[in-house]
Amino acid sequence: MSLRARPIPSKETSISNTPPITTTTSSDSDDDNTPETLKSQPPPPTSPSFSQGAISQTLTSTANLANLLPTGTILAFQLLTPIFTTNGSCDSATRPMTLILLLLLATSCFLSSFTDSFKSPEGQVYYGFATFKGMWLFDYQSNTGLPDLSKYRVTPIDVVHAVLSMLVFVAVALRDKNVLSCFYPKPAHETQEVLDIVPIGIGLICSLLFMVFPTRRHGIGYPVTPGK
Repeated sequence: MSLRARPIPSKETSISNTPPITTTTSSDSDDDNTPETLKSQPPPPTSPSFSQGAISQTLTSTANLANLLPTGTILAFQLLTPIFTTNGSCDSATRPMTLILLLLLATSCFLSSFTDSFKSPEGQVYYGFATFKGMWLFDYQSNTGLPDLSKYRVTPIDVVHAVLSMLVFVAVALRDKNVLSCFYPKPAHETQEVLDIVPIGIGLICSLLFMVFPTRRHGIGYPVTPGK
């Protein structure tokens, strides 16, 4: 009885038949598991600087100064300015017309500061123009006699408010793109700096003076308080 020798497998064949082992780093696996939305998400926006916030608040306060002007004047300015300036494209004919329009509106702001109103015993509101002796009524129709209007006479505060109203209107006009494009289509660098700084300065100074010297008049274009 003979014994057969069992064949011994070589180490080379066993190593060659073994499938290759691939190793993956932790960084690759983390990148594969990262959702698409996180990869494509943009970096968070940077917060505006202090100077940019201050300029934005200043421009907003300057725009809000239009509330200190008569409503009819501001409405006429917003409606007529694009028409007179042809949306900022002025020529030799429309530029003088636009200048005349701005002068008339500024005069309207000045004169509106001297107007006032009062309520009659019947509850009707009447408007008038303040004078050095009292107030000249535009149209007064009442069965009762004319009340004492000496308290409505012109005061130095009225003159201050009239000048401030004109300055506020100038500041509002200089912030309008149609007006700037009409009179300064291609301003120089120094001119642009003046156009950017002057309206802001006028707005801040006038708003401060309006708070220091308040007025009690409620003329044409201004709201009438219930107790007026």
